[in-house]
Amino acid sequence: MAGLRELDSGFTYQSLELLILSGTLDPRDNFQAFNPESVHNLASKFYPMDFLAFDMVALDMECGYFLADVQRDDRFMCTASLSDLCRRLIESRKAAFFPMIYRLICLVLTLPVSTATTERAFSSMNILKNKLRNKMEDDFLDDLMVLYIEKELADSIENDYVIEEFEKLGRRRVDFA
Repeated sequence: MAGLRELDSGFTYQSLELLILSGTLDPRDNFQAFNPESVHNLASKFYPMDFLAFDMVALDMECGYFLADVQRDDRFMCTASLSDLCRRLIESRKAAFFPMIYRLICLVLTLPVSTATTERAFSSMNILKNKLRNKMEDDFLDDLMVLYIEKELADSIENDYVIEEFEKLGRRRVDFA
């Protein structure tokens, strides 16, 4: 229960609901958590642009067959994670039989990446846009954030190359040579 309170304080209600509804796709314990209504709610509430009305009808129909099908298939017996489920759906060619469920799984699997990327961007912005740089233009801030986030790439570029490219842009008040 303490873990739930900790989660509750760290996430918004919407994030927590997304996390809970995503749990319905958990393949552990022979898909015990699978709930067609939760699958429907997950798709309709959090991915409405990815599931049109006819896709939702197809998703509901797939849910009716999906659980019985994967529970009978030995290839899904020891599936331990959502990424493992996704891989097994492809290997068994069941992704073609359950395209809407497969699409939803792929969307849920991209969530940690997109969340981490967003958090990294906001963290970078907080570092770059401090009180001294508060009046910074958006384009300049965007450029600084790209450089900060992509440090490894920026470090691989030689300073002399940057100076040469800048000189090619035209005459300046200061000579860089």
